[in-house]
Amino acid sequence: MSGLSDFTGYRLRVTTLTARVPAFAVCALLAAVTVAGCGSEAAPKKSEPLPSPKAKASGPPTLAPGPQGLAPVFKNGVRSEKVVALTFDADMTADQGKRAARGERFDNPELIRTLKQYKVPATVFMTGRWAEEYPAQAKAIGADPLFEVANHSYSHYAFTKDCYGLPTIAPKDMKADVERAFKAFEKAGVADAVPYFRFPGGCYDRTALRALAAGGVTAVQWDVVSGDAFATDADAVAADVLGGVRPGSVVVMHCTRSAAPATEKAIRTIVPELRKQGYRFVRVSELIGAAGPAAGPAR
Repeated sequence: MSGLSDFTGYRLRVTTLTARVPAFAVCALLAAVTVAGCGSEAAPKKSEPLPSPKAKASGPPTLAPGPQGLAPVFKNGVRSEKVVALTFDADMTADQGKRAARGERFDNPELIRTLKQYKVPATVFMTGRWAEEYPAQAKAIGADPLFEVANHSYSHYAFTKDCYGLPTIAPKDMKADVERAFKAFEKAGVADAVPYFRFPGGCYDRTALRALAAGGVTAVQWDVVSGDAFATDADAVAADVLGGVRPGSVVVMHCTRSAAPATEKAIRTIVPELRKQGYRFVRVSELIGAAGPAAGPAR
């Protein structure tokens, strides 16, 4: 397969910045420190039923192209219903293999177990390099009807300059990098990755949106920053999320135990409290489906 234009067909063939800079210190310190990425109390007595398995015939919804045919950008869902999407970036850069070999953990299986225990649907934005390092976990996440796996690039290099200190990928290589991530998912056994893409660091411009345009993917941002990157105070992370969530919100969190060690504990506060407030948890695909075909702004 060659070119971003094959992304949507590829997915079907395999069975179909807002807020605070500190939350993305994970990006700024990536080369020198680490990144934040994925994976108890009793589950609450009442929770929404397990979502039905992801549709494989028509595939997940995407937005229509943005202005001048650029890839559309989705930030949050409609504000009329009390639903919220928790998203988790499973970050690992292309050059961090040696650190993983020395024992640094870029996964967080305890977090995934807690989401399953609480029956919380979620979207995991996974880098291809993460899927290569943890193929069994990638496959298990992709096979669970609670979750959907989306693309966070292969390399976790920035798609713009000056993006929190991340190395930068050249525009001519953007298509191949995103496509390589989808191939890594397939190799790991993720059979139905959704056609959503999150820019490393959340950084993008018109050049990056143009590079993604031909593939039929929807770029997904967020409107609530959890502040979990490098955080050790789970209560503070929970407070950031609970203070920011509105109907239709997309929350950005991380699924890497070495760089986001407080996330799993924070979830055990966030989930019961939002349910108490009447919120229902959904995957990003449900928010996009409810938003209809109109494209988000290409800012």
